[in-house]
Amino acid sequence: MKLLLDTHLLLWAAGPCERLSEVARAMIESPDNELFFSAASLWEIAIKRGLGRDDFQVDARSLRRALLDNGYHELSISSAHVVAIDVLPALHKDPFDRLLLAQAMVEGITLLSADAVVAQYPGPVRKV
Repeated sequence: MKLLLDTHLLLWAAGPCERLSEVARAMIESPDNELFFSAASLWEIAIKRGLGRDDFQVDARSLRRALLDNGYHELSISSAHVVAIDVLPALHKDPFDRLLLAQAMVEGITLLSADAVVAQYPGPVRKV
């Protein structure tokens, strides 16, 4: 199965974090799954780290390199992803989460998220 990890899951999976659920860890570690990260997540990390957010203290360049070195596939942001946002109901205000969901829809990838609000969207999203 193709899985797109949301930004927090990427951060939790990349480091020693007890917040990553057992279900999420099992899905990420399964050799049957193909793992993706979005350029939108790196953009979010860079912005929020620059704002001094405590939960975003990872260097986006280092994280990108580590993800690629560990077999993740990078998903660029396309205009098809951007215009797909307009069909999403206004459940979530975070533009990064909305873009991740639009990418998952367009690409036919399951978005993994720990965010209960994101999980309320119809389409290929799974709360873990």
